[in-house]
Amino acid sequence: MAKARKATRPLKPQRWMNRRIQWTAIGVIAAFLVFGVAIPVTAMQFENHDSFCASCHTEGELTFFNRSLVPVDHSTDLASFHAAKHAARCIDCHTGPGLIGRYSGIMAGSTDLISYFSGHYPQPAALEEPYPDVNCLKCHADLASKQDFKNHFHVFLAQWQSLDPKNAGSCVDCHASHDITNDANLMFLNKVKTEQTCQKCHAAAGEG
Repeated sequence: MAKARKATRPLKPQRWMNRRIQWTAIGVIAAFLVFGVAIPVTAMQFENHDSFCASCHTEGELTFFNRSLVPVDHSTDLASFHAAKHAARCIDCHTGPGLIGRYSGIMAGSTDLISYFSGHYPQPAALEEPYPDVNCLKCHADLASKQDFKNHFHVFLAQWQSLDPKNAGSCVDCHASHDITNDANLMFLNKVKTEQTCQKCHAAAGEG
């Protein structure tokens, strides 16, 4: 006489909850790998090419990109000079230092991408926040160490910013990257704007 088949026992509630937690954890990890690693890494590869940046940021970025293609001797602004002489890319200047700075740039770029495809984006494009000095200092960190009169502004800039952060000058007050009115013979400084920044700093220091 054949033995009766043993009935399958239903999963106990505790075992079912354990499996549910496991699958939830797997889903969270998978989502992190996709959205936290795979997509940012892919975005970084695209952002390494200035032509990709100019494809969405149509104006004035497309104009800036075209300027960057000329030889260094024909550079009309500081950004195109950097691109021609130092092979600096858009992303090199428009992100902060290190992996965190690059990742923050991707997050900002994501909102720009959504705005572009939704048709709600400003033309010409505008920086949402002031351009930070730390982006310049990634390559020019040695400026504050040159203790001579011609370099005294860079030496005292950090001190001025710590004493009066709201009114103190910044790198781009004198070194506007995309301004074609700057003087190439003065390393693309705008003489009038630079002198105004000098006067503000001297006033803050109580010097004439």
